Amino acid sequence: MFNWTERPASALANGAVIAPDERLPWLQTGAMGVQHVIAMFGATVLAPILMGFSPNIAILMSGIGTLIFYFVTGGKVPSYLGSSFAFIGVVIAASGYAGKGPNANIAVALGGIIACGVVYILIGALVQAIGTGWIERFMPPVVTGAVVAVIGLNLASVPIKNMAASNFESWMQAVTFLCVGLVAVFARGMLQRLLILAGLILATVVYAVLTNGLGWGKPVDLSGIANAAWVGMPTFTTPVFTANAMLLIAPVAIILVAENLGHLKAVTAMTGRNLDPYMGRAFIGDGIATVVSGAAGGTGVTTYAENIGVMAATRIYSTAVFVVAALIALVLGFSPKFGALIQAIPLPVMGGVSIVVFGLIAIAGAKIWVDNKVDFSQNKNLIVAAITLIIGTGDFTLKFGDFALGGIGTATFGAILLYALLGKSRNA
Repeated sequence: MFNWTERPASALANGAVIAPDERLPWLQTGAMGVQHVIAMFGATVLAPILMGFSPNIAILMSGIGTLIFYFVTGGKVPSYLGSSFAFIGVVIAASGYAGKGPNANIAVALGGIIACGVVYILIGALVQAIGTGWIERFMPPVVTGAVVAVIGLNLASVPIKNMAASNFESWMQAVTFLCVGLVAVFARGMLQRLLILAGLILATVVYAVLTNGLGWGKPVDLSGIANAAWVGMPTFTTPVFTANAMLLIAPVAIILVAENLGHLKAVTAMTGRNLDPYMGRAFIGDGIATVVSGAAGGTGVTTYAENIGVMAATRIYSTAVFVVAALIALVLGFSPKFGALIQAIPLPVMGGVSIVVFGLIAIAGAKIWVDNKVDFSQNKNLIVAAITLIIGTGDFTLKFGDFALGGIGTATFGAILLYALLGKSRNA
């Protein structure tokens, strides 16, 4: 499982693709692991904050969950597991969270998260037992491509509307994605593959010069790093199981299945390797990771779209990178100082990086259409893709009692249902 074929660092200069069962020398692999941690960090920390959970626990469990996923899938599926945003609405509804500070009723929500993980495991076991054909019939390339694209497009408003509070910060977002673009196009070798990390560092230096040096905006604050302890135990919480919370949160498993399926399809398209045989194991691994996270006081986890974007940009799909990233996350979980270092990155810089990453996710969805030669002269494909993109991007939400199905969920199920309905027409 750990027998990766080592590729020389010179492979980067030749623009080589690093496959899941290959790895670069450990120095370069470590650098790529850091880049993946940074890519997932913002969302993995933001989700628990919105639910009143501990960010340190979330980071710790993302590392543990990623390792669980790696072992369950036999090291064949490159993926990072981070906090899932699909849980936010139902967790707030189940726990009555007021939206500020620690969630006093977190234990009840954890019981629901564990129930969701169990349902997810059962779905994975079914897929493992009878195959993926029934999923393929409901989610052909036109559907999966649209769902993957929507994951990126749905998140577009987060950096643009919530991560720049002034005109200066908006310009800094532009400077940041320009820095990433310059590295991506003009750099060579390992530096080019580290375009997200290198662009972020370059933009942070520019930001510090303009703010700390010239006083043009909110300066970079390093006091949190100085005051934080090097090592600290996160606070664990024991779950409480109630029927209402479990019934409210467990259906999120369907959304997680859709997210994971989209991830596998995107990685299949990028690597050229068929990952369908590992689909059931991927669902089971993600489900076990969610159960373990909930049992410790963490959020539910899912395969992370941000890391799809990094893989799409770097063309490095080595699972060794994700093992390294997971180990780094474990360190972060037990080290408030490392967490403070990441959190010291200026928000508009993180916003600019997010614009790049989310855009790359959307393009990964379009790549699924291109690679599978989806025929948009067929009205069926045209309508399915068109409606899916708009309701997902616009965050079209449907409520069923206390359960709210947000943009990604409505786009996913809408695409499946539309394709099934329109596919019956002879004039499709």
